[in-house]
Amino acid sequence: MVKLHISQKHPFDLFLIIIWTITTFVFIITPLLSETFLKTILVIPMVLFIPGYVMMAAIYPKKDDIDNMERLALSSGLSIAITPVLGVLLKFTPGAELVHVLLALCLFTMILIKFALYRREKQPAEKRFYVPFHILQELVEKELDTPKTRTDRISTGILVFTIVLAVSMLYFVITTPKIGERFTEFYILGPEGKADNYPATLQSNYPATILVGVANREYVSVNYTVRIALDKQIQTDTLFSLGHNEIWEKNVTFVPEKNGTNMKLEFWLFKENNFSSPYRELYMWVNVK
Repeated sequence: MVKLHISQKHPFDLFLIIIWTITTFVFIITPLLSETFLKTILVIPMVLFIPGYVMMAAIYPKKDDIDNMERLALSSGLSIAITPVLGVLLKFTPGAELVHVLLALCLFTMILIKFALYRREKQPAEKRFYVPFHILQELVEKELDTPKTRTDRISTGILVFTIVLAVSMLYFVITTPKIGERFTEFYILGPEGKADNYPATLQSNYPATILVGVANREYVSVNYTVRIALDKQIQTDTLFSLGHNEIWEKNVTFVPEKNGTNMKLEFWLFKENNFSSPYRELYMWVNVK
């Protein structure tokens, strides 16, 4: 059997993080890969552990600078703190989304790795912090070289199955959204985009515009129809589709053709082409001259 010899003098922990970070970056920017469960598995350590670990490696390059348990605890704490800070900074960038925060996290980690490598290389080999991969290697090699009884093989199989099952359940819990109340928001706004100052007077045979909004909280994609009626006479229909948590907000224009006072201007929202009765409805009173 070919044996690998891992030296404690080389920063294999940082090399592994470089590979992990680059792989995460590729999965984020590649549309086909970004939809897979592997992206979630790669992103979780990038958010919860890796940036803080690399920062601790840059700040404390010596193995005696800080206790190992403190290093692990601070690595997690710093990682959890770094992510929202990057999010706040990117908030001032137009069009910034979650994917941009993750990309910034990868770039930030790569910059920290460069400083961590520089700081660690400046230390004498015997004083550098290192992860004892060589001990793990020795344990694995010893385990592989030891003859196994039938009971040992069964126990190992059960252990591997348990680990795989636990990891699968953890992934399911993390990636499965918690479904709450299903509903759709339906609203109309005034000219300033606020829920006031609605037009009270419209002009006959002249275009009128109302800002209408729909927000899908149904946890599934839905086909909607917004219908406007004046005094029970249909003015216009607008059809569109929304995914979960998507918002549609548009100026809807119609032309009133009859005059009157205190006329009921109604806004009806229908789902999935079911026009038997409105799913949501709003109304206001207007005068048409």
